[in-house]
Amino acid sequence: MELIRNLSDLDTRYHDCVATIGNFDGFHLGHQAVLKQLRTCADDLNLPVTVMVFEPQPLEFFDPDKAPSRLTRWREKYQLLRDHGVDRMICIRFNAQLAALSAEDFVVNLLLGKVGVRHLLIGDDFRFGQGRKGDYDLLCNLSHKHGFKVERSKTFLIDNKRVSSSRIRTALETGDLDQAARLLGRRYSISGRVAHGNKQGRALGFPTANIELRRMKTALKGIFVANVVLQDQPAQPSIAYIGTKPTLGGTRSILEAHLFDFTGDLYGQYIKVEFLKKLRDDKKFDSFEILREQIALDAKMAREYFLENE
Repeated sequence: MELIRNLSDLDTRYHDCVATIGNFDGFHLGHQAVLKQLRTCADDLNLPVTVMVFEPQPLEFFDPDKAPSRLTRWREKYQLLRDHGVDRMICIRFNAQLAALSAEDFVVNLLLGKVGVRHLLIGDDFRFGQGRKGDYDLLCNLSHKHGFKVERSKTFLIDNKRVSSSRIRTALETGDLDQAARLLGRRYSISGRVAHGNKQGRALGFPTANIELRRMKTALKGIFVANVVLQDQPAQPSIAYIGTKPTLGGTRSILEAHLFDFTGDLYGQYIKVEFLKKLRDDKKFDSFEILREQIALDAKMAREYFLENE
């Protein structure tokens, strides 16, 4: 999959494509259905499949404090789109200049002038341009004027409800990991590179692989039964934690995973943590010793989960 990150890199070589636009956060079954629909069109026209995303996501630009938690990190999104047959990913920096672009200029100057869209597939709720004034009706009017085709994506339902990123966030926030997996088509996971921590897990008797979440707000918080997927190795039964470690005076959110019965150096490796079951919420304990005892109980419950589900 080709990645374009600067509008200045878009020239006539990239013209003529079928495209869709969106956040694709989580890359759930609804997103996958959109890509299947787009691929069918691309094959009919013998054109490449192009996905346009924004970074940061528009809501994160306009109101970062109220923006929803992300389901996928940028690299995960890239990998998921690549693995599902997207030919070209255009990642546009969302800034004040782009936000001020009128809806018509967005279509004429960007979608047609830069990307060269021949067929555009969008969702029912797609809005664009300054003040979100652009919609499907405007696109239809402009398509007749400028000679491209616009199509609505088909709504993907589970249990007679639309599959959406917000629905998945709700499932994760309430600890319903099975429901989240149904909507995603896979177990929810977070990937990242293992970094050096402060070795507090080792002091507790449970050394952990640490993934810095940096600015990522997560829908998950607490203690979980998990699988850790390493490169070219079977999944490792684990227990995972997402939180700020309040008992130890932490302030930044972090993902830590303790791999049962594992020996080896994971520092610098890129790993994936798949969440299987929530054990409990995060909380502040009155002492380091009480925290150690609780973690031992958490680990015991996680091991029992794997024994019961062999």
